[in-house]
Amino acid sequence: MEFGRLITAMVTPFDADGHIDWETTAKLIDYLIEEQQSDSLVVSGTTGESPTLSDEEKLELFRFAVKHANGRCKIIAGTGSNNTAHSIHLTKDAEAAGVDGILLVAPYYNRPSQEGLYQHFKAIAGATKLPILLYNVEGRTGVNISVETTLRLAQIDNVVATKDCASTDQLTQIISGAPAGFKVYSGDDSATLPALAIGAYGIVSVAGHV
Repeated sequence: MEFGRLITAMVTPFDADGHIDWETTAKLIDYLIEEQQSDSLVVSGTTGESPTLSDEEKLELFRFAVKHANGRCKIIAGTGSNNTAHSIHLTKDAEAAGVDGILLVAPYYNRPSQEGLYQHFKAIAGATKLPILLYNVEGRTGVNISVETTLRLAQIDNVVATKDCASTDQLTQIISGAPAGFKVYSGDDSATLPALAIGAYGIVSVAGHV
C-alpha cells in the first residue's frame, strides 16, 4: 500500500450544535485532495477530535470519507486508543467501512512498558489485514515507542510505517535499521525538512490544511 509523501491529518468540521458538519466535511475533503494535493487523509486522528467523537460518529465519518474521496486519495482511519480491545473492535469496523489503512497512536496516559507497547500493536495488527501506521508522540501520550520496539514492530507484515515526532537521532536510527519498504513519516510539520534530509519518506501534516 502506497500512502504517498503528503498525508494530511484532517480536522473534523462541526456545526454550532457540536455535530459533524457533513457539507463542510465534503468541501474540506475536496480541498485537501484537489488544492492541497494530499496523497492520503487521516480521518478521526487526534487532529480530527477523536477523543470527542463517539464510535458511531467515527464510523460514519470513515464511510463518508471513503465514499466522497472515491479513490482520489487513500483514507486512513485513526482507531488507536489506550484500550487494546477497543482499538481492535474499532479497527475491524473501520476495515468493514472500506478505509485503506489504520493509524495507531501509542497508548496514552497508561505509559506501558516497551513490551506492553509491542504486544498492544501486535494484537491490533493481527486483527486486521489493513496496513498500519504507528504514531509516536511522547509529548502527548507520555510514552516513547523506542527505536528497538519500532524496528521489532516493523517486522510484522502489515505494520508498514511510523509517524514519529521523536528526535532526529531516533528517526535516523529507525531509518537506518528499518526493513526494506518500511516508511518513516515526520509527525511534526516544523521538522519536515530535517526529517527528509535524513531519509524520512514524507510528512503526516496538519499545516497541509493551510
